Amino acid sequence: IRSFLLFSPDGRQVAYVAGTGSKQFVVVDGKEGKAYDDIGEFSLVFSHDGRQVAYVAKAVNKQFTVVDGKEGKAYDGIIGVSLHFSPDSKRMAYVAQSGNKWAVVVDGKEDKAYDDITSRSLPLFSPDGQHAAYAAKSGSKRFVVVDGKEGKAYDDIGAGPPVFSSDSQHMAYVVGTGGKQFVVVNGKEGKAYDGIGNSLGFSPNGQRVAYAAKSGSKWSVVVGDKEGQAYDGLLEGSRIVFDSANSLHYLVVKDGHSVYLVEEKLK
Repeated sequence: IRSFLLFSPDGRQVAYVAGTGSKQFVVVDGKEGKAYDDIGEFSLVFSHDGRQVAYVAKAVNKQFTVVDGKEGKAYDGIIGVSLHFSPDSKRMAYVAQSGNKWAVVVDGKEDKAYDDITSRSLPLFSPDGQHAAYAAKSGSKRFVVVDGKEGKAYDDIGAGPPVFSSDSQHMAYVVGTGGKQFVVVNGKEGKAYDGIGNSLGFSPNGQRVAYAAKSGSKWSVVVGDKEGQAYDGLLEGSRIVFDSANSLHYLVVKDGHSVYLVEEKLK
């Protein structure tokens, strides 16, 4: 065995990468697949319903996906960890390289090729599986691509990937330009700050987006377009959590070291 054991979401199937001599193959429930020059072990993935298994294989210096034994188009390279299924298990996406260009492949169809697909923002499906979003780079500019359509270009895209609301109707992401950062929600730019934290998220009903924003040396939580009280910062590694559509909580740092729980009721 040359990889970890991967169980399907329902726990009924198990898959792993094995090898004989210089060849490698995937074993699913004891059945060996076709042997290849190499298998990207971190690419091995089950669909969410457990009915499909996919991975990236290599043969004659080319890489391609294998889904339930069926080989996809060959490329110069594929980012193994980018291979994944949509939440409804009906769609699949990954990032592929041809020459010095990169493109996202969704359902076997290539989007436009770019200088780079931002590694911090690999393809992301919306909760209903109907939309796919990622950040791309062309020249010195970066932008978010949704369903193949490019958004406005900026100097930088935030460290976190685009975020969809639970109903898949809204999307937000962080951008940077001119030394400032701000949140873009459904294409609308928010207020510029000295920095934006990594806790961007929507309320359960998708009507509000919350994030931590920095002004000078202080941080505050912004919900919609309303800023909360300023603090030294949010506790490192913690997140802003919506308890309901109208309430949330988060952990803050005051006086340089003291940690407090802040609970907010929203109007």
